[in-house]
Amino acid sequence: MKNLIFTLCLVVGGPSVIFAQYNTGDTQLNVTLARIDNDASGNYSFFKSDISTRYDVSEKKIDSWSVEFGMKGGDIYLVVEISRITRKPVDEVVNVYQTNRSKGWGAIAKELGIKPGSAEFHALKNGAGTHASNSGGKGKGKGK
Repeated sequence: MKNLIFTLCLVVGGPSVIFAQYNTGDTQLNVTLARIDNDASGNYSFFKSDISTRYDVSEKKIDSWSVEFGMKGGDIYLVVEISRITRKPVDEVVNVYQTNRSKGWGAIAKELGIKPGSAEFHALKNGAGTHASNSGGKGKGKGK
């Protein structure tokens, strides 16, 4: 049944329906976060270890976000990267996420002081692109 619903979303709504879950206000960032999700689901152990090492967050904490709050790879990336950019503790970012989850990550980032189009927003967006391209995915390169 889930496969049928997924297929209908692709046929009727196109890929934008899938990427809309993040609601960052930026289509490219939404797509990049979906790529991070895909890479994380393909090799969660690598993803978790990478995030833990890069952002000095315990793997246990990352697991709890995934289990308790249903966070996917893109959500987890956003928590740690927004924490880094804003210099706010990850637990504070998670609390704002829980409170504003239905509004999307654009509203969450804004609540935490990252305004659309700001230098901080561009840092968040560029960091996502870098993370997605280095996250152990087996995608095709830009061969010449």
